[in-house]
Amino acid sequence: MQGVAHYLPELKSQINYLNQPIEQSITLFGEVLFDCFSQQGKEVQVLGGAPFNICWHLQALGDNPIFISRVGKDTLGETIITQAEEWGIATHNIQRDEAHSTGQVQVTFIGDEPDYDIKINSAYDFINQAETVLPHPKGILYHGSLALRSDYAKIQFQKLVDSGDWDVFLDVNLRAPWWDKESLTEWIKQAKWVKLNIDELRELGFQQTNLEEAILAFQKVFANEQVIVTQGADGVTVLTAEGFFTETPDTIEDFIDAVGAGDAFTAVYMHGLIKNWSISQTLATAQSLASKIIGIRGATPKHKSFYQSLL
Repeated sequence: MQGVAHYLPELKSQINYLNQPIEQSITLFGEVLFDCFSQQGKEVQVLGGAPFNICWHLQALGDNPIFISRVGKDTLGETIITQAEEWGIATHNIQRDEAHSTGQVQVTFIGDEPDYDIKINSAYDFINQAETVLPHPKGILYHGSLALRSDYAKIQFQKLVDSGDWDVFLDVNLRAPWWDKESLTEWIKQAKWVKLNIDELRELGFQQTNLEEAILAFQKVFANEQVIVTQGADGVTVLTAEGFFTETPDTIEDFIDAVGAGDAFTAVYMHGLIKNWSISQTLATAQSLASKIIGIRGATPKHKSFYQSLL
C-alpha cells in the first residue's frame, strides 16, 4: 500500500491537469538545458533553451503554456523540474530519460554576440511523442529547428503535428551543423508564422538588397501567413496580410548580454496572437521585453515583478 500512496499526489495532479479548461492555447516543443558561462574565472550555469525561455515568459504573462521536453535523470534535470514547478510551469510533459543526460550549452562571446557549443545526444534530442499528455491537442504549436537535429526527433515531432489541430509557429535557428535545408524547408512550409533573423534569411538564399523585397520573396515561396524578421539593434520587420510593419527598439543603456532576447520577443509575439492584440501593440511590447532581457545575465528573470511594466 505504501507504494500506491507514494504515487497518489502525482496521479491527482495528472487528473487535474487533464480536466483543466481549454484556456491553454500555446504548446511548446523542444529543448530545455543549461547555458554555461565563464564569469570571473568561475562557471555559471543559467537555465535556458529557446522553447523553455519562451515558456518561462508566457507563464509570467499568465498564459499557462504546455511545455514538451525531456531531461536526464540527473541533478541538472531535477533542478529544471524544481525551478519550472516553482515558477508555476506544468511539468507533466517534461519527460525523464535514464539513458541521456540533461542538455548543456557552453556560451562564449565574440564581441557582444553569443556563440554556442551545444552538447550532442542530450535528453531533449529524444522527446517521445508517445509519452506526451495533451488534453486538447490544438492551438499554437511552437518549435525551433535546433530540437529537430536528429532523425528521431524529426519523426517524433511530425507525429505530434499530425496528432492535433495545430497552427505552427516556427522559430528558425540555424546553428551549424545542426540543420539541413531540405528538412527546414518542409518545416517552413507547414508553419503559419515563421520567425528568423536577417542573417538566416540571407543564408536561406534571399539576398535581395531591399529587405522588404527579400521577405516578400520568402513569403511567395513558402506561403506563410506572417514572416517575422529580426534585425538586432535595427529592430524587426513583419509581413502580414495587411502589409509590412516595423519596430525599432530604444537605445539600450545597461547592456549585459543578448542571450534570450529573441526568445523574449517571440514569447510576447505569441502572447499578442492569443490576446488578439494589434500588430503594432505586439511589436512594441515584444521589443520592450527583449530590451529588458538584454539588461540581465541569461534569459530567464527570477522574479515575476520583472514583467510588471508589460502587464
